[in-house]
Parts: sequence; structure tokens; C-alpha cells
Amino acid sequence: MANAELEDAVTEYSRIRPKLMRVAYRMLGSVFDAEDVVQEAFIRWMKADRSDVREPEAYLHRTVTRLCLDHLKSARYQRESYVGTWLPEPLVNEDDQEDVTLPLMLALERLSPLERAAFLLHDVFGVAFEEVAATIERDPAACRQLAARARTHVREARPRFKIDKQRGLQIAEAFFVASRSGDMQRLGDILRIDVSFHADGGGKRPAVTDAILGFDAVMEALKYLATLIVENPSTLIRIGLINGLPGFITREADGELQTTALEIEDGGIAAIYVMRNPDKLKHLH
Repeated sequence: MANAELEDAVTEYSRIRPKLMRVAYRMLGSVFDAEDVVQEAFIRWMKADRSDVREPEAYLHRTVTRLCLDHLKSARYQRESYVGTWLPEPLVNEDDQEDVTLPLMLALERLSPLERAAFLLHDVFGVAFEEVAATIERDPAACRQLAARARTHVREARPRFKIDKQRGLQIAEAFFVASRSGDMQRLGDILRIDVSFHADGGGKRPAVTDAILGFDAVMEALKYLATLIVENPSTLIRIGLINGLPGFITREADGELQTTALEIEDGGIAAIYVMRNPDKLKHLH
């Protein structure tokens, strides 16, 4: 490949790479796996016969999606053997994450790989069903059915109440202060009656293995955690968006990072998602 052609290929890939990362991350829920897939797509792109590629973006989207589908099939055993609650690796302060928030990504986990691909490509990224069909190697009618089934499953994960970003960050800050100081009255004021608590330690750090459901149970858990935090205080690093949700990053007493994301409905916290697995937090360092 001539130098000029090589430079053009790299430039074209660099332009498209952010979109490819968004597709791969939303398919896989892992920053590291997404980077591996996108890197493999780059290698294939550089080896491709450029005269056979009419639409570079479509070619790269197709390559990344197929690589993701292969990865999902190979990773299914790993997911089934995961210790405790599985949450996606956190992305911080990425405004365009609002199209696929953390609850929606958890809903995507319950879909088949093909349903996930059809839904993300068409409903989230606006790819025509004809291109979706070429990408996942199914006919357009089948892709419409896949997307429709996926849409039904994820409908409940869509936010029912759009919250102002600034207001959301204020609630996140209030939750941080109250939970660290043990102000149970303040916590009770900002939690919904149907609140849930989810934590991912991946078997690497202490975390509840199952979701805690309901106001009383969550309040009891937060009260217990507050007593631990008093003895082993954490440090706030920053408040911001985590997977499209208001939240914050802390450095805990053991020196490890932790993210807390809050799903907010009608002015109250409906769900708390805590990431403690150090393997899923490496990219934040």
C-alpha cells in the first residue's frame, strides 16, 4: 500500500473510530473488549482491498458488529459464571451516553446477540434495516422482527421522566454527602419507595451479590455502609454522568476507585448502581 493510500486509510478510520467504539461498547458493555474489537477492525481495514470498499463507514460498522457477535458467543460462559451482580464498565461524563443509559444496557443483556445488534443498529444508531440485514446476515424482515422483540423487552428500561442534568447532579451530590455522613433522614427524603441497590464486585472486592429491593431494605443497607465509611472514609474525586446517569467517583479506603450511578425518577432515586470490581475500573485511572 502506497504511503498516501495508507495515510488516507488511517485518516478515514480515525474519523469513524468514535462511532465504532460507541457501537462496540453498547454491544459488549466492556471498554476493554470494545477497544480490542475496534482494534481488530482496524487491522482488517488496513488489510482490505480498498477497491472493493464503496462505503468505508458501512464496512467498518459491519466488521465491528460481526466481531462483537462472535465475542458475545464466546463470552456467554464467562457471563454466566460471573460472581455476583454484573454491571457494565462505567463510562464517565459522556453526554452521548444518554441514548443508552445503564438500565437500558442491563436490559440489552437479556437479549440474544442478534436482537441486541438489530436494536442498537436500527433504533439507537439509525441504520436502515437493509444495512442491518447485510451486517448480521439476515434478511430485512427478520431484522425487523428481531428489533421489534428487543424493543418490547427494553421499553421498560427507558426513562419515564426526563431529568434536568444539573438537577440530577445536585441529587447525586446530596446522596454522596448524606450517605457518607450517615444522615439517614436526608437519604430517606431522596429515595423512592421502590428503590433498588445493585453492586458489582466481581468477586474481587466485597459487594452484595444480589440486588437489594425496597425502601426499608436499602435504607438498612445504607445505614450499615455508613458505619463502615465513618471508620474507613472515602474521598470524592468528582461528580458527573456515569453511563448517562448522575453519579460520582470515589477513592475508597482500600485505595481502589468506585463509581456510583443513580437512576432518578420523578425527583427521587429509583436505583443505585455501584461498581467496585477493580478490573472494570482500570480505564478510569
